[in-house]
Amino acid sequence: MPVVRPFRALRYSSEVATDLAAVVAPPYDVIRPDEHHRLLARDPRNVVRLDLPTAEPGDLDPDDRYRRAARHLGAWRGDGTLRRDPRPTISILEDAYHLPGRDEPHVRRGFFARVRLEPFGAGIRAHERTMTGPKEDRYKLLRATGVNTSPVVAMYEDRSGRAAALLDEVVATQPAVELTDEAGVRHRLWTAVEGDGTVAEELCGIASASTLTIADGHHRYETALRYARERRAGMADGVDLDTDDVLMLLVEPVAGTIDVLPTHRVVLGLGEAGLTELEAGLSRCFDVQAGVSAEGLLGSFGPLGKAAGGAGRFGLWTRHGGSILDARREALAPHLPAGGAALRRLDVSLLGAALDALVGIDAAAIAEGDRIRYTMDAAEAIALVDGGTDGADAAFLLEPTPAAEIVAVAADGDVMPQKSTYIYPKALTGLVINPLEG
Repeated sequence: MPVVRPFRALRYSSEVATDLAAVVAPPYDVIRPDEHHRLLARDPRNVVRLDLPTAEPGDLDPDDRYRRAARHLGAWRGDGTLRRDPRPTISILEDAYHLPGRDEPHVRRGFFARVRLEPFGAGIRAHERTMTGPKEDRYKLLRATGVNTSPVVAMYEDRSGRAAALLDEVVATQPAVELTDEAGVRHRLWTAVEGDGTVAEELCGIASASTLTIADGHHRYETALRYARERRAGMADGVDLDTDDVLMLLVEPVAGTIDVLPTHRVVLGLGEAGLTELEAGLSRCFDVQAGVSAEGLLGSFGPLGKAAGGAGRFGLWTRHGGSILDARREALAPHLPAGGAALRRLDVSLLGAALDALVGIDAAAIAEGDRIRYTMDAAEAIALVDGGTDGADAAFLLEPTPAAEIVAVAADGDVMPQKSTYIYPKALTGLVINPLEG
C-alpha cells in the first residue's frame, strides 16, 4: 500500500513575500506565454521562475534555463524568501470556487504530503498516457533544482467518512494562509505538525490504507520515479532517501467535490472532401439531430450545460451547421481501443473510434499532434471552425468525464486517451514546495 507521510516543507516567508497571491502560479502546463510575463511582472519572485524557466538572451545552451531556476532557488533560500518548516507537517487545503460560467458554490478539500514513489500497480494507479517531451522537461528541471514545486494530485478513498470529519474540524479554525487567485478560486491553508495521534498522523494513515489514483500530474510522477531510480542506483537497500518520495495533494470525494471539465476536440485539415465524407458517414456511428444552432450547442455543451457526462452524447459544429450526436455503441465497438469496459465506454473513446471509422484519424494520428486541437472553451471551438483557423473543419463538443470513471479506468490497469480530463481547479504551484534533501 502507499506510504504517505508529513515532511519539512519549503514555503514562501510571509515576512519577505508579503502578498502570497503575487508569488504563486498555476501549474506549468496551463500557463500561456502572456500569462508567464504577467506573473513575473506581478512579482520577480513568482514561482514560475522555478517551475517554468524560459530561455533568455545570452543563453548558450537550451538547458541554461534549468540552471538559472536552480540559482534563483538557492538565492531565495539564502535571503529568506523561502524558509523550511522546522518540523514535519502536512498542509490542509480548502479550495472554494465556481465552475466557469456557473453560480453554484463548490468546495474541495485535501492535504499536501509526501508519498513514497512506486511503479504503477496496486498501490498507485495512473489514468492518463504521458508524452516524452514534457517528461524530459520536468526531468531536467528536477535534476537541476532538487525540489517538487508543484504537486501531483491523487484521489484516495475513505468510506468511513473519518477523513472528511477531520478536515471539517481543521477548516473550522483560522487558516495560516488565505488568498484568491485570478480565476476567483479562494485557497485556504492550514498546517498540522507530525505527532502521535495528531490530525497529520491520522490523515496520512487513512490515505496510506487506500489505493491512490493520480488525477493530475502524471508527467511529474513519472519524472520523479525516474529521478528516484537514478539517485538510488548502486546504493545499498535500507537507506532512506528524500528522492524516493514525491509531493502530492491528496483529495477524497467524500471530503469535497472533485470536478472534471470537458476538453473539446477541433479536427484540422479535413478539407472540403474530408468534411463531406465525415458528414455523410455520421449516421453510421450516431443518431443525428441536425439543424442545431451554435447557441443551442453552447447551451448544452458550454459552461451552462448540466449533463453529468458518460452518455455518449456530443455536439458537432462545421461550416455547414450544427448537430447533436448520440453514439451508436454497437457500430463503434470494432473501432474502440483494447481494454476494460470502463475505458471502452468513455465518451472520449467513443469519439476516437468515430474519427477512426469515419475519416481515418486513429490514435497514432492523434498522437502526432497535427490533426486535433484541444480547448476547454466550447465557444472557442466553434469560432475556430468559423474562422477556418489552422485548417479547423469540425468541432466536437464533449460532456465531462465523471470522476468515478477515472478511478474505474485506472483500476482496470488502462489509461485514457490524451486530454480526457481537466481537473478543476488546478492545484496552485508554490503554496508548498518539497525539498528532496533529507
